[in-house]
Amino acid sequence: MITAHNVEVRAGSRLLMENVSFRVAAGDKVGLVGRNGAGKTTLTKILAGDNQPAAGTVTRSGELGYLPQDPRTGDPEVLARDRILSARGLDEAVRNLRAAEIEMADPDPAVAEKGMRRYSRAVDEMQAGGGYSAESEAATIAASLGIEERILAQPLKTLSGGQRRRIELARILFSGAETMILDEPTNHLDADSIVWLRGFLQNHKGGLIVISHDTELLEATINKVYHLDANRAEIDIYNLGWKAYLQQRETDEARRKRERLNAENKAKTLTDQANRMRARASGASAAQSMLKRAERLKAGIEGERVQDKVAAIKFPAPAPCGKTPLMGEDLSKSYGALEIFTAVDLAIDKGSRVVILGLNGAGKTTMLRILAGATQPDTGRLIAGHGLKIGYYAQEHETLDVNRTVLQNMQSAAPQLTDVEARQVLGSFLFSGDDAHKPAGVLSGGEKTRLALAALVVSSANVLLLDEPTNNLDPASREEVLNAIRSYQGAIILVTHDEGAVRALEPDRVLLLPDGDEDLWSDDYADLVSLA
Repeated sequence: MITAHNVEVRAGSRLLMENVSFRVAAGDKVGLVGRNGAGKTTLTKILAGDNQPAAGTVTRSGELGYLPQDPRTGDPEVLARDRILSARGLDEAVRNLRAAEIEMADPDPAVAEKGMRRYSRAVDEMQAGGGYSAESEAATIAASLGIEERILAQPLKTLSGGQRRRIELARILFSGAETMILDEPTNHLDADSIVWLRGFLQNHKGGLIVISHDTELLEATINKVYHLDANRAEIDIYNLGWKAYLQQRETDEARRKRERLNAENKAKTLTDQANRMRARASGASAAQSMLKRAERLKAGIEGERVQDKVAAIKFPAPAPCGKTPLMGEDLSKSYGALEIFTAVDLAIDKGSRVVILGLNGAGKTTMLRILAGATQPDTGRLIAGHGLKIGYYAQEHETLDVNRTVLQNMQSAAPQLTDVEARQVLGSFLFSGDDAHKPAGVLSGGEKTRLALAALVVSSANVLLLDEPTNNLDPASREEVLNAIRSYQGAIILVTHDEGAVRALEPDRVLLLPDGDEDLWSDDYADLVSLA
């Protein structure tokens, strides 16, 4: 259970919300919604205990499971399977069992006897964590989230950002936490895994707070909505499911509009009458009273909902380049004994539009990192054509320096810009005033997306490498990105689970990983997008 009392939330000096109080108990399934930058991620970090509120208190009882947007936690040397099992302390028990089995087989009686005692203790530890059935349960959850057996046997350091995120989600679901806080849990999941997750959350008996732009997930799982209103620094609480919330919100807005119109009409009548009465000395006192009543009427009514601002996103005019600005020959990549892909050839012509498809773990992100120069291939080479200028959007925002400010990141991406010009671009991406001086590390996922996209806008790139560019975005911001993809005149190589992004791209070719097969795009491939 989580209880927030008179909580105040700030991002630097900017007030996000104040005097916020609520309680999340068993059976409360809350959808936390609001535009990008409203403070959803900041609030969940406070609720989870990772950060402290500027004022007020948050109390927690029972076990809490928290999935942040960027879950870079855990020892990178630990195996993925052990990371999941650690949620119930079973990772150490399993390791002790394996070590005890080796000792019991030792020809030295003393070592074998020691192994038997160790084995007995490890069995007790296993039983305390749910026994062998719990290990099977963890494997089932992992498989349902699209985590293959080979991935479970790898150290965390060898996994992509999407794979790490699925491991952390599996760990939380396996933990049996009474209350879960999940920030964009469907990111990096394929269609089947999302359907399974919906069912899991529907059956969860404890408390749930979820941030998601997946409206189908919200519709299927939540029974309350907390709407963060960035314009009023408040939370509107609706004890309703998703569809009923949408209807109620429109009803509330229509009511506020009628009430405001009535109040404005009454205030105008009083003001006009007061102005007429002030002309007479005997009516001065009554006129003053009427004016005060008019002011109280206007001040006491809720204003219409201010339209949420949306970043105006338009990718740059591409710099001039040759016919084939980028080529890759015989590209391969492995992590240890794990082969990701081998002997991949591709040629990116001027203005071409390519989508990379493959199951999770097939190497899509790795391929983009190689093309961007962020990762070196084991074999093969990249050939830069005349005038090549790459713009890379990384799904985990690795291109941002989290220790530098928003403005410093912008200046690093576009050193040719003056301070005023950089601030103007940031302003169009909704980073105004003191926002420019916030460290990138404190930004929400949506804000990091906007900053990374802002860097692309000033890049004059002629080849864009886009890795899940619509993740973490609210619907209006997502549509801006899709429009930018539609109108961009340079070459685009896209990795996405978003079918709408592929439709906006209108690809001419598809690269299938891990086999490296290249083909002309046809609608037959469209069904693979959400599965990839």
